Amino acid sequence: MYVADSRSTPAATAARTGSGRRAVAPTVLALGSVSLITDISSEMVTAVLPLYLVAGLGLSPLGFGLLDGLYNGFSGLVRLVGGHLADRGGRHKTVAVFGYGLSAVCKPLLLLAGSLPVIGAVLAADRTGKGLRTAPRDALISLAAPPEVRGRAFGIHRAMDTTGALLGPLAAFLILHMAADGYDAVFTVSFCVAVLGVLVLVLFVPGSRPGTKPAAPAARSADPVSLRAAVGLLRRRDVRGLALCALLLGLATVSDSFVYLLLQRRLGVPDRWFALLPLGTAAAFLLLAVPLGRLADRVGRRQVFLAGHLVLLAVYGLLLSSWHGTALPYAVLALHGCFYAATDGVLMAAAAEAVPAELRSSGMALIQTGQAFARFACSFAFGAAWSVWGDRAALLAAAGLLALCASLSAAIRPGAGRPVSV
Repeated sequence: MYVADSRSTPAATAARTGSGRRAVAPTVLALGSVSLITDISSEMVTAVLPLYLVAGLGLSPLGFGLLDGLYNGFSGLVRLVGGHLADRGGRHKTVAVFGYGLSAVCKPLLLLAGSLPVIGAVLAADRTGKGLRTAPRDALISLAAPPEVRGRAFGIHRAMDTTGALLGPLAAFLILHMAADGYDAVFTVSFCVAVLGVLVLVLFVPGSRPGTKPAAPAARSADPVSLRAAVGLLRRRDVRGLALCALLLGLATVSDSFVYLLLQRRLGVPDRWFALLPLGTAAAFLLLAVPLGRLADRVGRRQVFLAGHLVLLAVYGLLLSSWHGTALPYAVLALHGCFYAATDGVLMAAAAEAVPAELRSSGMALIQTGQAFARFACSFAFGAAWSVWGDRAALLAAAGLLALCASLSAAIRPGAGRPVSV
């Protein structure tokens, strides 16, 4: 993964503040606010969904694995489409608004879902919205942030996003304890919060980066914005290597819901406290997102991304160990949050350096799509293995696969192409 270094350029030096750091772009802060609000909404649902499906509706681990894979992987089907539509005419904000709006509409529909097919359809629609909005949103962040501090910019955005992830489960926990019909109340409040996030996006996020000029006609004809051009990015060694790393490591990334269910089984956590488990992950993510983003800018985004998956391997190891100390849940959740802080925004910062500005959304979506499909496969396979062999054997297989995929990813050499300017 080639990381451009423009710290020494006159333009970069002139743009710095007196303290030697660039000010955070207003677009990054506005999008961070949108993500904060939206994540409160989505994490309210995510926090109670595993328990609602397994304990409330009686789904088997295999059925839950299928739905969880759908919830986390279906967006891959539409990410390329969302990225392509956003790059067409620079409509990043328009596509993002549609995606956020679609996900918001799906929240109250969960109130009507009582069977596996209906729940699957609602979750598929919700993930369609996420798939449409993710790449355009990340493209807006990358276009607003200078190349040498993109890791920091994505870290700030992810920290704000994770603040919402921290508040969402807490809100769900309080609602479940205060409302008679707890799940219905959670889904209703989640919808209201999601609508607020869409309004903030419409009112406060600019449609494009100020000062961005459209590509020259010659450039557009030489490198048209099309799905074919997006897929053609895989001919670039740096893009291909990054996409392959994300796909390989995604194949062994057990979903958050399974991690929390495993931790609950290990510790015998009562159902009423289950919604609080994601708070530990979110708190660690919040604290570490910006520092690890800055570290990635300095030492290399590929190295930090790979190290994050070694942290995930440590999470698997703790869940497999015989340790039952009181510090176990804190250690597992802290490392789980560290994994996300070292991988989520860092991957997109690396992707921003690998793809040209006119195909920024499409290129990011291409990398995210491979990762999403890999995680879908992991969720389904893990749920099936749990149903057949038990949770411990399934996690042991996932740990072995992650160690193998990390070794293969470390062997992939980054491309030697020239830096992509923005």
